[in-house]
Amino acid sequence: MSTMSLRLPDYLHKSARQLAKSEHISVNQLVATALAEKISALATEEYLDALAAQGSREAFDRIMSKVKDRPPLHGDER
Repeated sequence: MSTMSLRLPDYLHKSARQLAKSEHISVNQLVATALAEKISALATEEYLDALAAQGSREAFDRIMSKVKDRPPLHGDER
């Protein structure tokens, strides 16, 4: 495990302390979890961008042309 010194604006540090307290975790756990979530979100975005780059509009249109034209199910109207 590594140690990192982090400079935060006072308001953000205060918010982090309050949130950590309400979640019954340490500020370190809160920051580590928040950072892990952000890294995961960015990695997911990169992954999906790479998959999208492999697709083609022609293949999409070909597959969608096989879908029957029917009204949406109740609740899916929008």
